Amino acid sequence: MSPSQSVQVRVTRQFTASPERVFDAWLEPEMVGQWMIGSAVRDEEVLRLAIDARVGGTFSFFVRRGAEELDHVGTYLEIDRPRRLVFTWHVDKEEDTLSRVTVEITPRDTGCELTLTHEMDAKWAEYASRTEQGWGTMLDVLVRAVGQG
Repeated sequence: MSPSQSVQVRVTRQFTASPERVFDAWLEPEMVGQWMIGSAVRDEEVLRLAIDARVGGTFSFFVRRGAEELDHVGTYLEIDRPRRLVFTWHVDKEEDTLSRVTVEITPRDTGCELTLTHEMDAKWAEYASRTEQGWGTMLDVLVRAVGQG
């Protein structure tokens, strides 16, 4: 996906928790279930949560929203704890629409700053603001979930 054929959404949040704690929350199934998917974020039921946290490993966040079942899946491309995490992202029903998410965590005096960049094909441009809002909501829940530490 070249930059001219893609749309980027960027969301930044400040955390009082350590970079390690924030980073680990992306790869520990119990934590992911507290902030990325499930009832803490939206009206959905988690059916399955699987994470193989290694470069080349995959994840599957399978949920039910009303009558619809969705499987959010991806592959880890980079894992550089606690600074950088890069993975593909798509919903199983949209197999040809891989997007790429980059999470960068920078230490700060009072914790850390996380910047998430979601790069998707330009054909999804009309969903950019919804994507930004979705990640913003999830990161707000993550701020509360990791607290201090």
